[in-house]
Amino acid sequence: MGSRDDDLRYGGITLLASAEGGRYPCGNSLLVAGTEATALVDPSIEVGRRGRAVGPVDLAFVSHGHEDHVAGLHVFPEVPAHAHPADAPAVRETEALLAGFGMDDAAADVFREELRTDFGITGHADVREVTDGDVIDLGGRTLTVVHLPGHTAGHCGLLVEPDGFLFIGDIDLTGFGPYYGDVSSDLDALEASFDRLRGIEARWYGTAHQKGVVEGREAFLAALDTYAGVVARRDETLLGLLAERPRTVAEVVEHRLVYRPHVQLPFVPTVERRTAEQHLARLERAGVVRAEGGTWAIS
Repeated sequence: MGSRDDDLRYGGITLLASAEGGRYPCGNSLLVAGTEATALVDPSIEVGRRGRAVGPVDLAFVSHGHEDHVAGLHVFPEVPAHAHPADAPAVRETEALLAGFGMDDAAADVFREELRTDFGITGHADVREVTDGDVIDLGGRTLTVVHLPGHTAGHCGLLVEPDGFLFIGDIDLTGFGPYYGDVSSDLDALEASFDRLRGIEARWYGTAHQKGVVEGREAFLAALDTYAGVVARRDETLLGLLAERPRTVAEVVEHRLVYRPHVQLPFVPTVERRTAEQHLARLERAGVVRAEGGTWAIS
């Protein structure tokens, strides 16, 4: 199946290794083999590189509609791709994917070209909608959809049985921390998804990026707590800024809560704005900050 010596296997699941170690713009794609069908999960740039050498694929599952999770889907235009209804349009159509970021026209034009040239994204005709609890039977191996919204509205994981492998997509446990900067992102929903994951037992917990696979519940819970703790650190950064003096949202965006100053990507300004707005709204509800005359200040 186009496997390499550095591909990793967990029961009936194969993680396709990449030179980037799953770091964006690449990702960790999975092949899940049953007796009747093989599923390709989150076809990444690595799938695009390997092409049909990946092997026979009968269906695809896309955890959510971001470019790095559909970059290899064009290799298999004939297979049905499964996605949550909230993210299915972004898997079907490039323009829907772009719209999810909420970029201005100039940034969208730049990113549209990158989607075509860097990611090979052309859209996908056969996208079938699945939702929480739906089961895909591969023959002797099942994929159960686990809706984990917040990163995007339709972000989903997969529980693969009988292996006990839980794929958690872009709740990726990296030091970068959680991403909730899309139009449909929701920080409160994401934290509820963290709570849900804490209650699901598995042998292996697979992520879509460089963390890869964490073995064992205790190690997973520790990694999840560290990852979720980034949200609190962003609160602290924001409150530190406001403690100096009242700030506009634009000033918070310029300082950045998410990306390092050197990162230049078309969607960074909108991600920073959406992130800042969600933190400010939550802190306002908690009575910690207040809006005054176009700026935000400590209450």
